[in-house]
Amino acid sequence: MGTAKTFVLLAAMTALFGAIGYLVGGVPGMTIAFVIAAAMNVFAWWNSDKMVLRMQGAQEVPEETSNAMLRAFRQDVARLADRAGLPPPKVYIIDTPQPNAFATGRNPKHAAVAATTGLLNMLTREEVAGVMAHELGHVQNRDTLTMTVTATLAGAIGMLANFAMFFGPRDSEGRSNPILGIAIMILAPIAAGIVQMAISRSREYEADARGAEICGNPLWLASALEKIERGARAQINPYAERSPAMAHMYIANPLNGRGPDNLFSTHPSTANRVEAL
Repeated sequence: MGTAKTFVLLAAMTALFGAIGYLVGGVPGMTIAFVIAAAMNVFAWWNSDKMVLRMQGAQEVPEETSNAMLRAFRQDVARLADRAGLPPPKVYIIDTPQPNAFATGRNPKHAAVAATTGLLNMLTREEVAGVMAHELGHVQNRDTLTMTVTATLAGAIGMLANFAMFFGPRDSEGRSNPILGIAIMILAPIAAGIVQMAISRSREYEADARGAEICGNPLWLASALEKIERGARAQINPYAERSPAMAHMYIANPLNGRGPDNLFSTHPSTANRVEAL
């Protein structure tokens, strides 16, 4: 059900992208829009993991690290990947006190997982294992590619919406329609953001379920989610603050979001996720 919902939402975002291109420039505008989207997605396919890791200040943990905590972290990730039937991903650390983690990469053979220093310091080893199992669930479900595509399309829709303000749309007689242009500029990014958030929430539940299976104890992940929520509210993640479009990739909202699970949240509420586990 989650996969079908994701497909429908991605199709809706693609249709929205084409529709805005048509409003801005008619059939030629729609064609150009899809060409741009295809080029952006090809670039994202090959470079998404490097882009995300660099933007979030992630540093790879070397195999022969002298840090006992990081060495145990690498070993646990490799063990969980083996249990999931996945190749061992690259392991990264982000130097920030906010507890959080994410996964990236275009497929399981080119995957990477990252955790913050705050996560390793605040959680028990079992809870960290639950979190990393969740991230490996994203890798196994190929969510990392899905979320990269949605982020790329959302960005392209925002770019087209800005074009609408200055270059169109036009009425049947070829005259500029500034009111419609303003409406597109305001509403199109909002619509794209709603679809992006809906996809993110859908995939988080799927990854929670798979992560519980991989680590073998859903209570580890449930306990970790509660600690992460408290820590995320108390600490600032400067990397996420500088690139908020990447917030949906983390296991919990790194932008200090509050409130219940609603239309505009990038993640399900922790209470809902714990209850599901």
